[in-house]
Amino acid sequence: MKILILGAGQVGSSVAASLAREDDDITVVDQSSELLERLQDHYDIRTVQGKASHPEVLTKAGAEDADLVLAVTNSDETNIIACQICHQLYNTPTKIARIRSSSYLSTPELFGPRAIAVDMLISPEQIVTDYIERLVNHPNALQVLNFADGRVQLVAVKAVYGGPLVGSPLKELRRHIPKIDTRVAAIFRDGSPIIPQAETIIEVDDEVFFIAAREDTLSVMAELRRLDKPYKRILLAGGGNIGARLAKALENDYQVKLIESNPERAAALSEELTNTIVLLGDVANEDLLIEEDIDKIDLFCALTNDDEANILSSMLAKRLGARKVLSLINRAAYVDLVESGSIDIALSPQQATIGSLLAHIRRGDIVAVHSLRRGAAEALEAIAHGDKNSSLVVGRTIRDIKLPPGTTIGAIVRGKHVLISHHDTVIEAGDHIILFLINKRYITEVERLFSVGVTFF
Repeated sequence: MKILILGAGQVGSSVAASLAREDDDITVVDQSSELLERLQDHYDIRTVQGKASHPEVLTKAGAEDADLVLAVTNSDETNIIACQICHQLYNTPTKIARIRSSSYLSTPELFGPRAIAVDMLISPEQIVTDYIERLVNHPNALQVLNFADGRVQLVAVKAVYGGPLVGSPLKELRRHIPKIDTRVAAIFRDGSPIIPQAETIIEVDDEVFFIAAREDTLSVMAELRRLDKPYKRILLAGGGNIGARLAKALENDYQVKLIESNPERAAALSEELTNTIVLLGDVANEDLLIEEDIDKIDLFCALTNDDEANILSSMLAKRLGARKVLSLINRAAYVDLVESGSIDIALSPQQATIGSLLAHIRRGDIVAVHSLRRGAAEALEAIAHGDKNSSLVVGRTIRDIKLPPGTTIGAIVRGKHVLISHHDTVIEAGDHIILFLINKRYITEVERLFSVGVTFF
């Protein structure tokens, strides 16, 4: 697939880095020669310097035969115009635009076949907000990912001493919760993946990924750790787009405070938010945190644009007694570094966003993708089509499907029913299949499994 990425900022460069490891033909456009040189030094991609909305720059970048244009510059207007030009001049099949302004996002009728030619809008800020909101609603989880419109969830939990299953083999799980069907998709121990077997012993600090129906996730989590009380008091550090969106999403159900250092922004937020207490100050000010009873805070979220400020304020909040801390971190190198320390959850906005884009890039009928473990692993939802003659999966039991190494089929959604997979489960046409890949380099083989042979048509 030939993909044109407009913008080499944090989102664009992260997507380019992720796709460059695969077989896609990638071209990146940006006005900054420094950003483009940095990408070329590390990856086998083509770059073009220039303004992404100029027709001659798009022509030079090869827009005339691009399969997909991903416009993720820092300007909404540049992204919109670039997509419109690609549609008008080159009839580009798929056009995705990053949109930050709520004015555009709240007016979807502006976009579509008979309006502005953008096939999909992505808002990294909204994606991250939704991601954090799911974690707030599941205080014991490291990650919560939705599939099949939320009916199936893939949940990552750290196994803690005292969990009923910790120290026992996985086969005991069915005996512990006989009325609940679940599937452990992967276990990461000291950062390395383990393919789960019936005799695999769950150890303290294992990161366990399991798949279950939404209503069963709490029961499965309770096997791996004692369940914490739901969050009640939440302190948000940073009143930017993400901080403001998250406060608005949470303020009616939780006691929310927000710290913002810019006086004008703090004043605007105090008018915009109805049930959130907005504080003017430095997120890393120890006296301010103590004054605001940080030791009674259930969740501290560091959401500024400054990685160092987020890390330091989170570490300080944890030391002062906050129950759990979450830090937004843009630099991938920092994520592994801080998660081994006092920060409970380090969230990369780029990795959260990439999944939304990959569903449009993957071959076969892929409807949802989530990038995991800093892009090394992947979970996806694929739809099975065809029949036994034209498909490599339809009409076959899971034991007979030749899955790549480290790939697990965790669940199947058939109509209104959620089926946790077993070796004798038969795949039917129209099934939504939830897969987990420990190693993303096998994604091409998975895509091939869900590509229907030409004889089907």
